[in-house]
Amino acid sequence: MTDQLVKATAFDGQIRVRAVDASQVVASAQEKHDSWSASSAALGRTLAGTLLLAADIKDDAKMTVQIAGNGPAGKIVVSADGQGHVKGYIDQPHVSLDSNAQGKIDVRGAVGREGTFSVIKDLGLKEPFQGQVPLVSGEIAEDFTYYLTVSEQVPSAVGLGVLVNPDESIACAGGWMIQVLPGCSEEVIDQLEASIADMPQVTDLLSQGLTPEEMIYRLLGQDQVKILSQEEVSFKCDCSKERFAQGLAAIGSQELETIIEEDGGAETVCHFCNKTYEFTADELRAIAAQARA
Repeated sequence: MTDQLVKATAFDGQIRVRAVDASQVVASAQEKHDSWSASSAALGRTLAGTLLLAADIKDDAKMTVQIAGNGPAGKIVVSADGQGHVKGYIDQPHVSLDSNAQGKIDVRGAVGREGTFSVIKDLGLKEPFQGQVPLVSGEIAEDFTYYLTVSEQVPSAVGLGVLVNPDESIACAGGWMIQVLPGCSEEVIDQLEASIADMPQVTDLLSQGLTPEEMIYRLLGQDQVKILSQEEVSFKCDCSKERFAQGLAAIGSQELETIIEEDGGAETVCHFCNKTYEFTADELRAIAAQARA
């Protein structure tokens, strides 16, 4: 079954809510990067969170989330477009730590407690929008929440989760995001806070077979929810040999000639999907000639 993202409103439009089952997305990322449990959970939460954050951008727009913590996992970079496609990588995919005090994967230990959480929105304007806040948790969901509340000034709550099997494969992954819209009543906010406090873990709900729509109902009550849309989401990288050729051209003909002399060719690797592209000496010479033109 393909991954799905559901958009909805609740309480007569006072609340905006999104939920996603990103199990296949995160499984694809785990396979491509051969990631271990703590890295998989950190990257997976960021993938799910970015899909939720990018749910309302236009088709040709792009949104990138960068988490740079002081933990052993290094930097996490995830990019999504307005068509439900997402890609991402983590600097150190082979991080596996002892469970935390709650018996869960120690995502905070992998990411770190100090660092930055950045969002870059390329909406097709002259300059991309960039917002940055300090990491406040390292658990990632709380960091998405803090970013939305502080940088975008929308009171929000985010829940994210990734369940990793003993063999490092992904059992399930996903999340939800709630945003309080202007004019929301105190009564609804109080009800919302109580519902969030009572909400089971995302992975518990997904493990029980709940869909994103059912997660929203579990959170807010079916009577209060109006479903707006349901869309497929997937891990998709837009890398190509042509794009890497452009990157090689940018380093200049002199540097390319040195690579030809010393290595007889070049191998490039995409950070996002680990796909390799090989360039022969003749191909590099052609790129160098174009760079000189």
